[in-house]
Amino acid sequence: MLALGVLVGLAPGLGSGAASAAVGTGSSGGAVSARAEGLAPFTQQKLTWKRCAADKPAAFQCANLKVPLDYQAPEGKRIDVAISRIATSVPGKRRGVLTFNPGGPGGPGLDLPLEAAGGLPKAVRDQYDLIGFDPRGVGRSTPVTCGLTADELPYPRVTRSAADAAANEAWARTFADKCGAAAGERLPHTTTRNTARDMDVMRAALGEKKLNYFGVSYGTALGAVYMQLFPHRADRFLLDSAVDPKRMWRGMFQTWASESEPAFARWAKWTAGQDATYHLGRTPAAVARTFWKLVARADADPIVIGDAELDGADVRNALRREFFTVRAGAEAVVRVKKAAEGHKVRELPAAALPDDNETAAQIAVVCSDSTWPRDPGTYRRDAFRDGARYPLYGDFASSITPCAFMPRGAEPATVVDNRVKSLIVQNEWDSQTPLDAARGMHRALKGSRMVTVDEGEGHGVLFGEAPNACAQNAAMGYLATGELPDRDVTCRATPGQRSSASPAPGAFSGR
Repeated sequence: MLALGVLVGLAPGLGSGAASAAVGTGSSGGAVSARAEGLAPFTQQKLTWKRCAADKPAAFQCANLKVPLDYQAPEGKRIDVAISRIATSVPGKRRGVLTFNPGGPGGPGLDLPLEAAGGLPKAVRDQYDLIGFDPRGVGRSTPVTCGLTADELPYPRVTRSAADAAANEAWARTFADKCGAAAGERLPHTTTRNTARDMDVMRAALGEKKLNYFGVSYGTALGAVYMQLFPHRADRFLLDSAVDPKRMWRGMFQTWASESEPAFARWAKWTAGQDATYHLGRTPAAVARTFWKLVARADADPIVIGDAELDGADVRNALRREFFTVRAGAEAVVRVKKAAEGHKVRELPAAALPDDNETAAQIAVVCSDSTWPRDPGTYRRDAFRDGARYPLYGDFASSITPCAFMPRGAEPATVVDNRVKSLIVQNEWDSQTPLDAARGMHRALKGSRMVTVDEGEGHGVLFGEAPNACAQNAAMGYLATGELPDRDVTCRATPGQRSSASPAPGAFSGR
């Protein structure tokens, strides 16, 4: 979940006059047939605000926003989107509203104004009322669920053999069947495109002319799609740890394999220089051998860590992210090595176990946003090929997902290609949205500037235990003034930022 160190949101003030914009008239992703006047009941709705919860501050208010399930048929079924606000702007300084998305897809955002209120600098806070929301299908927003068991939730899954492939194909089909039975009508409409439309209905219902926004990880994809559909409604958009819109979504999973290899090589080199501390090898090759021997040992005789027994695939899956933060990677391998030697060790770092709603919403979005191969053999072949090409994670990243059997999205994917102004911030060594993906977003958003933290580690630049001051200054300056840097900026990572940053939960926010 988002641990604020600074964020971004929505903007200035008109009422429902933007009904036409809420349809989504961007130039790409297919024509939208719904007529603007059909959205008037949504854009002109009166929101009823109440205290969100007795144990939350009275200033933290919540309301339900009604939106169409299908924007091409707005007269049809309606669903709820839960939204929240904290009024922090100062009269005379107020610019509008600022909204947030923490990533996922599937991540709830209703509580983000509470977190942001204490993390934003006064110069930003004075200008904006803070707005949060659970995206459609998530949390309190007409949630999608699939009735999945705990064993059915985790993905991606390793494919090392024909038996693995057959088991994974059966799992993916069962997963898709359960989701279809439980939420089939809503799945094709649980998309990034429709969530962006929901954001624009929210903007209009709040009486705002424009939207200011801060999105992390998957939230960068959501922000980019909003900019594409509503270029004249997008004001100050800040994107932290960016997805490549041309690789949504299978390609983004596959980057976890290709980009893990240079991260592993960098980790091995760093760890060899710290042999007096970690004793994993005096050369990069020796360090790498130590790790791969542990993987082989775990395959032959599972290694007990905490309450879990880890085979070689489990070790690779648990440690892939850690190698992007060199000290964390070295410490994790030391623990595995001690466990293999028979010592009791604490559990390895792990993302929070998702619940059924988070996973169902996530799968609905990634399956409906893009076209996935329908032939299970494609995944099998790709997993075997990439397992050899990228031994750390290739067989995970190319394995089958339920998208092979899920219904197609109701509309073509949105192609992101515009000149709307925005700011992208990115760590060089990010395990979930690698630097190359952020560069892809930068190319697609031709009006953007990019701040890269050289040698920066971890998923998320502007939040966490040790945010980068250089990147923060650029991002907060943009939110406060609307001024982008004259050119792309490179910041230097600080030692604390390099060593303490860590992935956050969620698929593209850290699973």
